[in-house]
Amino acid sequence: MSSQRASQVMNTNWFDSAAGGGVKRLFALSQRLAYPVLGVVLLLALWWLGGYIIASNPATDAFAGFGPGPAFAKLWEVVISGNLWSIIHPSLYRIGMGLLWAICIGVPVGISIGLARAVQSVTHIPFQFLRMISPLAWMPIAVLAFASWDSAIVFLIMVAAVWPIMFSTAHGVRRIDPLWFTVAKNLGAGGVQMLGRIILPAIAQDVFAGIRLAVGVAWIVLVPAEYLGVTSGLGYAINDARDTLSYDMLMAIVLVIGVIGYVLDSLCVRLIKQFSWRIES
Repeated sequence: MSSQRASQVMNTNWFDSAAGGGVKRLFALSQRLAYPVLGVVLLLALWWLGGYIIASNPATDAFAGFGPGPAFAKLWEVVISGNLWSIIHPSLYRIGMGLLWAICIGVPVGISIGLARAVQSVTHIPFQFLRMISPLAWMPIAVLAFASWDSAIVFLIMVAAVWPIMFSTAHGVRRIDPLWFTVAKNLGAGGVQMLGRIILPAIAQDVFAGIRLAVGVAWIVLVPAEYLGVTSGLGYAINDARDTLSYDMLMAIVLVIGVIGYVLDSLCVRLIKQFSWRIES
């Protein structure tokens, strides 16, 4: 009986401990989500208030589709119809190709700038000059230089995204402790080994931080770039909705743009944390 009693007590203690741990985790989760949920609620409330003011004014009630009710209804209609992917896919392809080219150009050039002071001195003024030019200002040149609008848009995205990646990479290289290179050379490391074993692991966090900034800039450039010439993508959908006075559709696409942009940024944040070798205090 005593052993049975002890077993019951142990089971009860384990259950109480597990239940207490579950309650603590639930409480911690609720605390962590409280402020983000509050921010979303406030944003929706402001949106609803703006939509209500527009809809209740006879001079502006034609724009009532901007309100959250019509926008969410139209978004649901687009989702269940299966048309949403056909709108999103061309934009994701263009943003992906533009970022790929920006990474392929920005990372090697950034490493060169970070390693060689002479390269930094030669490229500083030209790169700062080019960086300050709006990517959309290159549209006429892109149209003349490329055979298709898709290629022109990819070029514009690359122009917008390459600078954050390049400068963040160069900054990461300059932060590497010179002793690391000395030790690697003493151990017989060559150029390729130095790049693969020292430089790339050390700058991975900086590169992904630059990619995160590049994604934000490129995502902003994508929509106006798609206003011109193409017949697909998120920017084209917004332009078409504006021309047809489908304001509920316009706001639905705006919601999609915001959600996709948030997801892309969250993925970049996860990559930054994943490749961080520094111990956070």
